[in-house]
Amino acid sequence: MALLARAAHAAHPTRIAAEALVERLADWGVDTVFGLPGDGINGLMEGLRRHRDRVRFLLVRHEEAAAFMAAGYAKATGRLGVCLATSGPGAIHLLNGLYDAKLDHAPVLAITGTQESAVLGTGYQQEVPVEHLYADVAEYNLVVGNPAQLPGVVDIAIRTALARRGVAHLTLPNDIQVAEAGKDPWRSVVPARPPATAPLYLPPPGVPRPEDLRAAAEVLNAGRKVALLVGAGARRARDEVLAVADTLAAPVIKTLRGKAVIPDDSPYAVGGIGLLGTRPGEELIDDCDTLFMIGTNFPYTRHLPPPGKVRTVQLEADPVRAGIRMPTEVPVIGDAREGLRELLPLLDRKQDRSHLARHQRKMERWNRRTEALGSARRTPIAPQHVIAAIDRYASDDAILTCDTGTVTTWAARHWTIRREREFYVSGNLATMAPGLPYAIALQHAYPGRQVIAYVGDGGFGMLMAEFLTAVHARLPITVVVSNNNTLGEIKWEQMVLGYPEHGVTYRDPVPDFAAWARACGALGTKVTKGKDVARAVKQALSYKGPALVDVNVDPNEPPMPGKVEYDQAKKFAEAFAKGQPHRTTIATTLAKDRIEQLTG
Repeated sequence: MALLARAAHAAHPTRIAAEALVERLADWGVDTVFGLPGDGINGLMEGLRRHRDRVRFLLVRHEEAAAFMAAGYAKATGRLGVCLATSGPGAIHLLNGLYDAKLDHAPVLAITGTQESAVLGTGYQQEVPVEHLYADVAEYNLVVGNPAQLPGVVDIAIRTALARRGVAHLTLPNDIQVAEAGKDPWRSVVPARPPATAPLYLPPPGVPRPEDLRAAAEVLNAGRKVALLVGAGARRARDEVLAVADTLAAPVIKTLRGKAVIPDDSPYAVGGIGLLGTRPGEELIDDCDTLFMIGTNFPYTRHLPPPGKVRTVQLEADPVRAGIRMPTEVPVIGDAREGLRELLPLLDRKQDRSHLARHQRKMERWNRRTEALGSARRTPIAPQHVIAAIDRYASDDAILTCDTGTVTTWAARHWTIRREREFYVSGNLATMAPGLPYAIALQHAYPGRQVIAYVGDGGFGMLMAEFLTAVHARLPITVVVSNNNTLGEIKWEQMVLGYPEHGVTYRDPVPDFAAWARACGALGTKVTKGKDVARAVKQALSYKGPALVDVNVDPNEPPMPGKVEYDQAKKFAEAFAKGQPHRTTIATTLAKDRIEQLTG
């Protein structure tokens, strides 16, 4: 009889608190948790195992990658991204990816474990007060101390992450994870929960106040030379942005994170501003009398018009962010798509199109010069040629993820948004290494689409083990490594400060990441000649599994700003005079660039 009783218990185990958490995640539509197991979350892993038919666990090789995957998933889908890590070092590793989510306003729930309740505060092994560690990064941050709190606090955490477009965090002691679900050992009052028929989450209203829309229309209608600056907050308002641009005869500047808002071949697009921007974009800032900022909190104020030079309207979802970058005559609070739809009937169609036509001509000249830099004739291989090949052969609905570095400049200028293409990067944190984890998460979210990670050797080297994660998960991502064996962005930043480069170039041999890809059981191709780039990229994009192309590119190709300022040129010259070690090859590369632009 005792044997039968044990067998019956094994067949129908006690429902544990971790199950209440996982079940609630599934109720909210969470289909994947990105993470790495550890002894601090064994109970949570058991909850996931018992409900693996509802929520998939995607095993990674570094917790930082798990947080990047959750952030990338949230950025691309607009849904909640979830990551899981053990106590102590595991929770610490999540932080970089969580700050990426926080600063780019992506809804992410981080779940961590901690030591049993009885030993907290005793200096136990791997004991880190995660709730204090996460005090800045998390909008909602709780140590679950009673099984009866679940699933109520899960609801609050997820609502907070979605409503505030940020990070929520729950940490569960080991003993709470495996305690009987719903049990209340202290007989406390259980928080009230909504009935099952109530919606779990109601989004905030997105339509601005009518009086604000009327004031915005008055300013925009009065402008003679209007410019639009659009950001990631307008990603789902493409048609509305284009309609406003057409009505106002306004060229459109796109921020880096807002690159996919409108197509690059649109007659209104003039590229970006700032170090990654275009000359037409920079010149438009100097030439407009009215600036309409839509869904952006562009932080680089030195690239915006000086205070008082232009009239400014800003359509922004968060009242806190309205007007903090520019003196804003009319701040309009609301969703970009809904706000523009209500604004459009109030706008007068501008008959004078000369302002738009002037900047269209400038953009045509810029595009011709930029295209010339992607020549296959260059030796060493020009990095622009690599991203131009990706752009040429990728599908019209491809998703490009990018690391931070010189690759960001090349992607910003040579990855053209057309039709349903998208682009994701660490925007405000600008951290290295998210390109590969983003690609894994996005390929998981969109299995039918082409997902390409365009990364530098520095960023790829940080989390390259996650390529094996893609292989094991059978995710057919394409990784293209722009390999200059150098921390290129820092090299050029040192020179712009007037200093010769120092400590940014790795020793030979140049790493062969293609060999690593083959060792993982995937397609790996090493490219050292410009004529072989196109073939390698085409092969990788058509391969049915994970593929990697590692291209040795010119380390002395400078990511020049769209419009070089006098102080920048002066500091560059000072670095040469002080003994820049590669000044001859850099000068030669700059000369080649100019020749290609004139003859391309």
